[in-house]
Amino acid sequence: MILLTGGAGFIGSCFLKILNHYGIKDVVVVDNLGTSEKWKNLVGKQFKEYYQKSQFLELFNTKKITNYKFDTIVHLGACTDTTQDDMDYLIENNFRYSVKLAQYALDNNARFIYASSAATYGSGEMGYDDNLVYELKPLNPYGFSKHLFDCWVYENSLETTFVGLKFFNVFGPNEYHKNDMASMVFKAYQQIQNYGVVRLFKSNSSDYFDGEQQRDFVYVFDVIEIMWKILNSSIAGIYNLGSGGARSWNDLAIAVFTAIGKEPKIEYIEMPNNLVDQYQNFTEAKMDKLFERIGRYQFSPLENAVEDYVKNFLNKSWKYF
Repeated sequence: MILLTGGAGFIGSCFLKILNHYGIKDVVVVDNLGTSEKWKNLVGKQFKEYYQKSQFLELFNTKKITNYKFDTIVHLGACTDTTQDDMDYLIENNFRYSVKLAQYALDNNARFIYASSAATYGSGEMGYDDNLVYELKPLNPYGFSKHLFDCWVYENSLETTFVGLKFFNVFGPNEYHKNDMASMVFKAYQQIQNYGVVRLFKSNSSDYFDGEQQRDFVYVFDVIEIMWKILNSSIAGIYNLGSGGARSWNDLAIAVFTAIGKEPKIEYIEMPNNLVDQYQNFTEAKMDKLFERIGRYQFSPLENAVEDYVKNFLNKSWKYF
């Protein structure tokens, strides 16, 4: 049986779909649905049980967690808001919760695969090598909360048992509930439809022209295929999960315009003050370590992935995977 936290979220719901595709339905999903349309991410999926996070934690408190025998925990649930500044909340939600699940995995000899983040790399001054741990300096509280758990894993020598995945800029269907934290592909699509223009932040660095800041954008379908490979392997360790190739925001915006069939029109706006000191101008996943374990993988080119997302999801009346 698989425990899938964040199973109604963006990556989690897409991964649940691929589990179902391969005949796996014995899955317990944990998430917080609230009043958003996040519930639609679960439509058409098959799973054994759903728990709201506080209900699931109550299973630990009442010892009823022993009713389940999880052989694998895929822990994707977290607060992913990079502007969240309540550090106590992030430590409790992203760190303590992860430790609780990790301890269960250890006590019950269960496989443990969890979501880390490229936000742990901070400004990238140390590079994006997934062998780095204690040297990293995250720029925001979210990144620090993820970094704390990575450090806990290493402090307890669990990198030889667990799998951590440092997700870079993932985009694709089922991200719609994420609001400000949704990908720029989705935001650009909405801006073009509503205003005919894409607005990007002006550069805050003399090293980059406006819109030429670069990120490692990766399509969610590539992400879940790699996660499936990892699930069916015996590897352990903390790994980057990005495309391995940085592209500019301008490239991304133009790809969305092209997919929609419109001429590009980009405006550059001032970066909000609260982002200036924590903005990553360049990210690029170093993928060698993971490829050495699972073999090389051919990622979807940005333009192809954006076209697929726009034409097969965003342009449809039912946008969900």
